[in-house]
Amino acid sequence: MINIIQLSFVSIIPLLIVALGGLMSEKSGVTNIALEGLMLIGGFIGIWTIKILQTSGNVPPQLVYLIGILVGGIVGGLVVTVHAFASIKMNADQTISATAINLFAPAFAIFTARSVLGGQQVIFNPEFRIDKIPILGDIPLLGEIFFQKTYISFYIGIVILLAVWILVYKTKLGLRIRAVGENPHAADAQGINIYRVRYFSVISSGVLAGMGGVIFVATTSGSFDATVAGMGFLAIGVLIFGNWSPFRVLFAAIFFGLFRTISSAYVSIAFLNKLNLPSEIYLIIPYLVTLIALAFTSRNSRAPKAIGKIYDISSR
Repeated sequence: MINIIQLSFVSIIPLLIVALGGLMSEKSGVTNIALEGLMLIGGFIGIWTIKILQTSGNVPPQLVYLIGILVGGIVGGLVVTVHAFASIKMNADQTISATAINLFAPAFAIFTARSVLGGQQVIFNPEFRIDKIPILGDIPLLGEIFFQKTYISFYIGIVILLAVWILVYKTKLGLRIRAVGENPHAADAQGINIYRVRYFSVISSGVLAGMGGVIFVATTSGSFDATVAGMGFLAIGVLIFGNWSPFRVLFAAIFFGLFRTISSAYVSIAFLNKLNLPSEIYLIIPYLVTLIALAFTSRNSRAPKAIGKIYDISSR
């Protein structure tokens, strides 16, 4: 059971971080369904950076991992500015501009990897797991679950969760973000710069999505193969199921993360293994559960009222 819980963190943390990224954007009224593409392109450049640093052989593994996450976040923030500019400044359809990123990201990753590396795989050494944190790892049960066989990204995810909650609900900027997402006309009348708030929110979304892409790839594989297994789209489901609230998003990420772990580690669960079902059945479980959960909960969702709506300041 402890092993299953620890394995579930590998799915829960990137889902949480990316969904929080989506929350940042959509709280300001800008739809961001580009999370999949942002994860992918951030993961690609971040993992490539990790590969380069590992080749040098002079950088400690945890520092390599942190640099890779940081680079992935920067790349995600840069790429999402295209979506931000198109949807905020040019008044483009937000769904179309986000979809363009989802289409561009895998093509860019495959073309660049084949052109530079000679193949679409970026192979690296996944040496980032921490076997045991001194002192904390000796705590009975809790130490075994949270401070043994873990990744530094687990703690980064918790810090990001708290930071987003504090920002959105405990700061003046967070109040402005929520005001812009609910009623941009009223916010504009109070002197709030709608463009500035939305740019900040959307770029923050890209940064978190890019970080999530690196974390997902680095903790689940030894190579990047131009895919993040639909985690970006699943994160959108987590965001909706979590009702655009940081801690509800956490519980949604735990819910979907556990199902995703079960689908990939069912061999370790005796009664599931004895069913002798095709592996494809288990692989579709997380996405099937997502559809069912959204079907029953979407009616009661409290999405920001201005989400997806174009606001043209020049038309005041």
